Amino acid sequence: MATCLVVANSLFRPPKPILPHKHLPLQPISSHSLPKSPLNFNFLKPHFSHSDSCRVRFIAPASLGETDASSDEPLPLVGEDSAAFDLGTQNIVSWVYFTIILGVVLFVLDVIWIDNSTGFGKAFIDAVSTLSDSHEIVMLALILIFATVHSGLASFRDMGEKHLGKRAYRVLFAGVSLPLAVSTVVYFINHRYDGVQLWQLQNGPGVHQLVWLSNFISFFFLYPSTFNLLEVAAVDQPKVHLWETGIMRITRHPQMVGQVIWCLAHTIWIGNSVAVAASVGLIGHHLFGVWNGDRRLAIRHGEAFEVVKKRTSIIPFAAILDGRQKLPKDYYKEFIRLPYLAITAMTLGAYFLHPVMQAASFRLHW
Repeated sequence: MATCLVVANSLFRPPKPILPHKHLPLQPISSHSLPKSPLNFNFLKPHFSHSDSCRVRFIAPASLGETDASSDEPLPLVGEDSAAFDLGTQNIVSWVYFTIILGVVLFVLDVIWIDNSTGFGKAFIDAVSTLSDSHEIVMLALILIFATVHSGLASFRDMGEKHLGKRAYRVLFAGVSLPLAVSTVVYFINHRYDGVQLWQLQNGPGVHQLVWLSNFISFFFLYPSTFNLLEVAAVDQPKVHLWETGIMRITRHPQMVGQVIWCLAHTIWIGNSVAVAASVGLIGHHLFGVWNGDRRLAIRHGEAFEVVKKRTSIIPFAAILDGRQKLPKDYYKEFIRLPYLAITAMTLGAYFLHPVMQAASFRLHW
């Protein structure tokens, strides 16, 4: 590694210019003046990552969060291209493993958690329900339990992966989070109309269309890491990615934005206290995830994350409107990809399968 650094420094050290006898006072250098100086090579800064090999990555001065307002061209990427899927590079064996793992996980989940005759799901719901006779309180308690476990395990990911390994920790993370998520969703479905009715807008003109469209759009704000199914199932080694394209250009925290849209749509449609309680809990959890996610990415990616952070925004479209984010001319192509086509199909399927989901949840009596 030391040898690589020496070689790289010798390659990229700017030549010493011949100075005139009259010493001129030093002038401050800005990102806008750099291209005008033929003797200034500081805009090429080698960036060394801590790895076993020597890798050099260039970050232009504008990529350090400074946007050239006179240019309509997007800045070079520092993060990764999200939702990219190349069918030609896929390993059939890996997807066979994924299918087997998915089947095993669903079978085990049914036996140890969902099935009331063998699982612990109903016992868990009954235990939480003893906290209060209020469905709103129980709803908030279930969300709080899930949020604490889910975000807690995410926060300790670095330490957990160090001791258990990346794949083993992903199995632990999913194995604990998934049953709690199922319990929370099933309880919401079964008790969504048990609260105090606050308003009734379901028969209003255009309400159904508005709610349906909002719910549909919300799923396009999924965080890009959810598309990496092989990493989610630990078939491939899980990574902490730094995404920069696609939905990330609109908002740096798409999962939070999508959850807010989903919650508002369902709260408008249902219009009671249980829906409000669920929305407050879920939105609060995702707002915490905004802070926690940025903190974890800053620790893992350092300067590269700071670059992406300056180019993007939490509030949707804010970075685009103020000029920090330059959209490519063919930006729409970042959404014409297999993961988004799959989301479209799954979202439409989930809408038409609502009666099946509701019937399945009701049979559990949670």
